[in-house]
Amino acid sequence: MPLMGRAAVFEAPGKPFTLMELPAPEVEPGGILIKVTAAGICGSDLHYWRGDNPVPVAVGEPGPVIPGHEFTGVVHTLGKGVKTDSLGRPLQEGDRVVFPYFFPCLRCYWCARGELHACPYRVTRASIKIYPYCHGGFADYFYLRPGHWVFKAPRDLSDTALTPVNCALAQVLFGLHQARPRFGDTVVVQGAGGLGLYATAIARDMGAEKVIVIDGQAPRLEMAKRCGATHTINIKEVTRPEERIAIVRELTDGRGADVAVEVVGFPQVVNEGVAMLRRGGAYVEIGHISPNSNVTLDMSYIVSRQIRILGTMHYDPWVIPSALDFLMRTRDRYPLTQVVSHTFPLERINEAFQQAEWLGREGGSPVVRAIVTP
Repeated sequence: MPLMGRAAVFEAPGKPFTLMELPAPEVEPGGILIKVTAAGICGSDLHYWRGDNPVPVAVGEPGPVIPGHEFTGVVHTLGKGVKTDSLGRPLQEGDRVVFPYFFPCLRCYWCARGELHACPYRVTRASIKIYPYCHGGFADYFYLRPGHWVFKAPRDLSDTALTPVNCALAQVLFGLHQARPRFGDTVVVQGAGGLGLYATAIARDMGAEKVIVIDGQAPRLEMAKRCGATHTINIKEVTRPEERIAIVRELTDGRGADVAVEVVGFPQVVNEGVAMLRRGGAYVEIGHISPNSNVTLDMSYIVSRQIRILGTMHYDPWVIPSALDFLMRTRDRYPLTQVVSHTFPLERINEAFQQAEWLGREGGSPVVRAIVTP
């Protein structure tokens, strides 16, 4: 009799998740079956849930899907031939692990160039009607295809700390790596949610002298200070973009910031963030994942000031062990293991999404990051 597991199945925006039991796949040689221990509700999950974005599914695969991509778990079954993780460390059933949630094809132009984060075939959300079924984090099991990257997790990090590693933390780490801030630089972070808090701490760890965090919720800005922010700007107190730009310029001797990171997904903040940059500065764009996030930019400004705009989605595999090392190294310095603020059992996933929703809620959601635990 096949191993069965629960899964939160998503049919369409406006419909509640349905808990179903589905068979776990037989583990192929080189494959790994993961028992999910915690899965986070990412901003992109909320976009699919609302209907802002279509759920990414493989072409020709109709039917409901299992969402969830920000998660961690333990090894349930090792396929034949799997004896170590991707760094050569012994791997056994029961070990806690973290892994990329997307699967580069390794057979395209981008993969051949080592740009695994840019593989156009890297994300599929297979239908629950198509084998191997286990393709989402909001479930008991997740299947790692043969040869996929997997990394053992440090014993000193809790599941709560590990859950956002393969999305929120890895994403901003890779974005800042591409921007290449130097020791002593100034970094602006637009947004103090989960990604913004990670970006703040990473920027400081990379040697930024000043990290200026902008948000509209005072508790989040206080958390940002604990995560390394040297200055904060509350948009409810400093209401005009010109005033906020002037503050950044004043803090940088009139030059502007070296790097700005956008993690809120509001088109109206882009021009403001770009205007906060110095000549030759870099704008790391992470938050805009919804279609029709249209912005009007004066390209002569971009050219004359030699601004680099870096659209960032996904990351290369080396980022995950670097993120784990970062969490271990800074665990006594920053409260990053406290970014997850709410936990719900899998059977309360509909409540979890309702609580995590911030759109249309006065003052935003009290949830910084919510996780569900199968």
